[in-house]
Amino acid sequence: MDLFRFLIRAFVYLLCFVLSWYAMSAVNYEKLLKKDHVVQAQILYYLLIAALAYLSGSFIIAFIYRAL
Repeated sequence: MDLFRFLIRAFVYLLCFVLSWYAMSAVNYEKLLKKDHVVQAQILYYLLIAALAYLSGSFIIAFIYRAL
């Protein structure tokens, strides 16, 4: 049973990561960033994707476990 829960959680987080990556591609955030700060902008982009994926994944997992 623990392996099953682990696989569900891993799948949900991976799916949320991919969907967050896809959703963030629609945001034009270049106007908010300073010039010549490419590395910092990429780090911020990846951190935002990871945070969004974690939050949405945690919400979905909590919703799934409460429904069961």
